[in-house]
This record gives sequence, C-alpha cells and structure tokens, in this order.
Amino acid sequence: MALLDQISERLQAGKAKEVVALVQQAIDEGIAAEKILNEGLLAGMNIIGEKFKNNEIYVPEVLVAARAMSKGSALLKPLLADAGATATGKVCIGTIEGDLHDIGKNLVIMMMEGKGLEVIDLGTDVTPDNFVETAVKENCNIIACSALLTTTMNTMAEVVNKAKEAGIRDKVKIMIGGAPVTEEFCNNIGADAYTPDATSAAEAAVEFCK
Repeated sequence: MALLDQISERLQAGKAKEVVALVQQAIDEGIAAEKILNEGLLAGMNIIGEKFKNNEIYVPEVLVAARAMSKGSALLKPLLADAGATATGKVCIGTIEGDLHDIGKNLVIMMMEGKGLEVIDLGTDVTPDNFVETAVKENCNIIACSALLTTTMNTMAEVVNKAKEAGIRDKVKIMIGGAPVTEEFCNNIGADAYTPDATSAAEAAVEFCK
C-alpha cells in the first residue's frame, strides 16, 4: 500500500511532521492501527536498524528517525489499546550503578520500542536491586544492563546473582552490552546474551520474548 510505504520512507528521512500527517491520513482512511504500525512505522525503523548495523548511517540519523517513530506511534497508541494489541514483551533497561552514560542505552530503547517491545527506562547509575525489583514488580521478560566503564561492568554479575536470589532467574533473561563488555564476560557472569549494537540487542530481545 503506497501510503504505508510513504510513512516508512518519511520516517527513514526523519521527517516527523510528515510522518504524523501521513499516519493521521492512514487512520482517517480506516487502515487498522496495527497495520499502520507494522507496515509503516516498524518497517521504516527496521530498515534504519539494518543500515545502522552496516555502518551506512550513524547515531544522528537513527535519533531523528526514532523521534519520527515516536511521534507517529503516539497517534496509534490509543487505537492499539482499544484494539487490544499488546506489546510482544517487556524489558527493563538501565546503565549499571556507578555509570552515567546513556546514549547507547537510549539507542537500544528506541530500537526495542521500534520492534514493538514495551521498555521501562530506569535511567543511569541503576543498582542491581533496582533492576531486579523492577523486573519482579513489572513482570518483565528481560533485564538489560549497559556499561561504558570497565570499573562498573563487574556490577552486572551482581544483577545475575540478585535475580537468582529473588527466584526469577528462570523467568527473566539478562542481556548486557556496552563498549568494554564481551561475549566471554557475558559467559563468565552467567548472563543470557551480549550484543555489540542496538539493532542486535533489539533482535535478541524479540527472540527471547517469543
């Protein structure tokens, strides 16, 4: 459908105002909200994700596309709720205690939301207890931890231990990422997944929520 392709194209170009106008037009024409979301907004965001992964575009382009995505999806949210559409999974995410970096985390959030996941952003300097308590209270499928400093990444092991203590380790997947983090470190602390970039993180999260 040409209109949905247009939404995808304008989103990729980061044209938030045009995306909003086209989404409204699609709603007015009676296209189902879920169809607009999946074949318009998410289709565009998936292309952005692939291009970012392949270094064809960079963080600024992702940010403007994500802004267009969130403006467009704001129009759809009430309609999706009425139609009974639910997120495919729930993630709580944050930068680990002692670490205040959030650009990578924010990119991951945008990519995860772009894949239809519900994301609770705990912000930066998040304690292991806070991660686990939120996961329990909000019934999250995934805890996602980010670190940019080698000095803070060891706290991620505490998140895994706290999840075991809380008795949720078999229910909740723990994903980790950030510049100093490696696959080997992930295996050593017993986390479930390490992903090198925001797109892979979102893809892994969707798989875990299936």
